[in-house]
Amino acid sequence: MGQTQTAYLSLGSNLGNRYPTLQKAVFRIQKKVGEVTAVSSIYENPAVGFEGEDFLNACISVNTKLPPPELLLVLLEIEKDFGRERSQQKGHQSRTLDIDIVLYGNEIIDSKELAIPHPRMAGRNFVLKPLADIAPQYYHPVLNKDIRNLLQQCKDRSQLKKTSYKLFKNRLELFSQLQFLAIEGNIGAGKTTLSKMIAKDFNAKLVLERFADNPFLPKFYEDQPRYAFPLEMSFLADRYQQFTDDTSQFDLFKNFMVSDYDIFKSLIFAKITLQEEEFNLYKKVFNFMYKEVKKPEIYLYLYQNTERLLANIKKRGRDYEQNIDTSYLEKINRGYMDFIKGHPNQNSMILDLSDLDFVNDSADYETVLERLEEKILQLLF
Repeated sequence: MGQTQTAYLSLGSNLGNRYPTLQKAVFRIQKKVGEVTAVSSIYENPAVGFEGEDFLNACISVNTKLPPPELLLVLLEIEKDFGRERSQQKGHQSRTLDIDIVLYGNEIIDSKELAIPHPRMAGRNFVLKPLADIAPQYYHPVLNKDIRNLLQQCKDRSQLKKTSYKLFKNRLELFSQLQFLAIEGNIGAGKTTLSKMIAKDFNAKLVLERFADNPFLPKFYEDQPRYAFPLEMSFLADRYQQFTDDTSQFDLFKNFMVSDYDIFKSLIFAKITLQEEEFNLYKKVFNFMYKEVKKPEIYLYLYQNTERLLANIKKRGRDYEQNIDTSYLEKINRGYMDFIKGHPNQNSMILDLSDLDFVNDSADYETVLERLEEKILQLLF
């Protein structure tokens, strides 16, 4: 690989979920090609030269060490990963993702496989307009005119509309749009581990549930009917105090908050462990407190099958957890599902981890992050 060059790429999509496709493509380019340094606005325009759905188009700049032929191969592979099927038929067709190399430094290439600058860029306002957003004074090495002048002189008068969609250069920018992410799950589901990983990778304030010193917890696992009410009340008091303190204080040096619990778990567990009269009393106290606490923008529930939960519980080795009954874990899972179904207006998502190991497999961790990306994009737009 040689020196770093700035490449300008045009991205388009008119099939499927167009905006998420463009955003995910930017992240993939960041990973496979180099640092994405600028992104344009996203524009919508009719298909040009064929009948098809409207396109979303944008341009990005990327610093890369890949020479143009290798860059082309990588971009073609990314298109294929996103479902692009290139046809030998003449003429343009609809596509899930289209990536073109518009400019590559000041290089001029004219070969059978690749032409740079893109030979049709000066006649396409859906390329020139987003390109002018990020490189208005960039001189075309063949036409010797900057992008603004090319746009002014462009004879393409097809309708072009600026959208409200926004592209983010990297995941850190996207995740930073959040204020508060809560990660929940059954005992041993991995919520604390995932919270720590996300906090580290995306510079988030980490809010962890602190309960190890609760004097009622070991006793509860030995004699549930006797210690259920004092356990749940002590948990509620501790969680309310901790949660309020932790979530009301923003850290100016962190991008958002991620928590390994949401205070609503108190009611879920209490409904499982308490007798009806005890629960009704508990619920009155809980509802009063719940009105005052911060609600997460995204509520992520990690689902693990019972076998995996028991294996994780055994692995972490807390003595008082080793005799947890499988039926208790199944009741907890049903309680969370009932809560999610009963709160349709909450931005909840369920992630099935039965076949994923995000701790030991980076590809599985990538899957988790991709699912979160989709949810954040839905939240923003």
